[in-house]
Amino acid sequence: MKVMDAVRMDLPNLKTTLPGPKAKAIIDRDNKVISPSYTRGYPLVAARGEGAIIEDVDGNRFLDFNAGIAVVSTGHCHPQVVASIQAQAAKLLHMSGTDFYYENMVALAEKLAALAPGDATKRVYFGNSGTEAVEAAIKLAKYHSGRDKFIAFLGGFHGRTLGSLGLTGSKSVQKKGYGNLPMQGVTHIPYAYCYRCAYGKTPDSCAVECVKVIEEQLFKTILPAEEVAAIMVEPVQGEGGYVVPPKKFFDELRAVADRHGILLMFDEVQSGMGRTGKMFASQHFDAVPDIMTLAKGIASGMPLGATVARADVMDWKPGAHASTFGGNPVCIASALTTIELLEQELVDNAATVGAHMMARMKQWPSKFPNVGDVRGLGLMIGIEFVKDQATRERHPEMRNMVENKAFEQGLLVLGAGQNSLRLCPPLVVTKDQADFAMDVLENVIRDSAA
Repeated sequence: MKVMDAVRMDLPNLKTTLPGPKAKAIIDRDNKVISPSYTRGYPLVAARGEGAIIEDVDGNRFLDFNAGIAVVSTGHCHPQVVASIQAQAAKLLHMSGTDFYYENMVALAEKLAALAPGDATKRVYFGNSGTEAVEAAIKLAKYHSGRDKFIAFLGGFHGRTLGSLGLTGSKSVQKKGYGNLPMQGVTHIPYAYCYRCAYGKTPDSCAVECVKVIEEQLFKTILPAEEVAAIMVEPVQGEGGYVVPPKKFFDELRAVADRHGILLMFDEVQSGMGRTGKMFASQHFDAVPDIMTLAKGIASGMPLGATVARADVMDWKPGAHASTFGGNPVCIASALTTIELLEQELVDNAATVGAHMMARMKQWPSKFPNVGDVRGLGLMIGIEFVKDQATRERHPEMRNMVENKAFEQGLLVLGAGQNSLRLCPPLVVTKDQADFAMDVLENVIRDSAA
């Protein structure tokens, strides 16, 4: 049985007004007891999922083009993933891989080490989430280098725990109210956001000023190079707006890092595990990190994070870092099956369906005056909304309208950055489902501009 034959491929079916009566009742209860720090863009109360379809508590079916924030890579409740989870849960739920040994943890580490970019021998640390993978990367970079400074990028998102939050440069609300963060010594610089180049350049004429600034300004003025442990970068910026940089950005980053003995860390939490049509987004740029962080799509919805590093970099001693639940055997089982399905067919499907979508969506700026840019790799596609294509003034209000109107038509999408919409469906999505999604988006973009 092929991977694509194992999931349901139908389209949305709305039975009630939104939210329906059951959903509304649950939202009312939620408002009384759940932390108000959560962000909910529209009133979806999920009850079950299959493939690229989510069904809410009132029986409304939606086409999911956010995949639980780029998490359910093999689709919702893929039968083979569910079977792996059930089989492992019946054998062993937990013993703690930090103090004892799991065979399947070794198997997953071997697989990730083999898949990771670069020829060097790798080692793997397991946690429970993307932010934990980043925390481990921060600590490892400090431990290995003996340095304590970092360079990160504006628009970058690396997590909300106190260490990773120091690297995050996404939204001020994520840092407001916490005072001086314990993660000091981070310098943020503009990302290679070519549609909005901070240096007024174009991709075909720039000299990669967004990297050259490191040596030409930072190291000469405020940041001693010999104190920088690592540069942290997303190969495709996620929460910043699904921004795809040019290859020369990574060529220059590697050159700067190597000249100064600085580690290069790639955050592939959102862009990795097949999402861009390659197992890791960095492979589109022939870029090789010293440390790489993974989570989200690694286990099809089960909580798992991984920090993969060159073996000579991951040289910390026993007790230096660990996690009681990291590498839980049920999550590991899900990840092993997820990777099998990705390699079998789904990475290729992401490339094929993504190219199918981009062929049509690249025409949108010429069709819709409020679409400034469409960019992406595989099934990681961003649409940027502007008030005027000439001035490129951001239009977050229209982005929000499109997001909510799409929900009302049975399509689940989410914003990214200040004024962009992200499309990151499960990698099982078909061309027919992609066509439906694009039809809906064209209609709501047109309606929102009226």
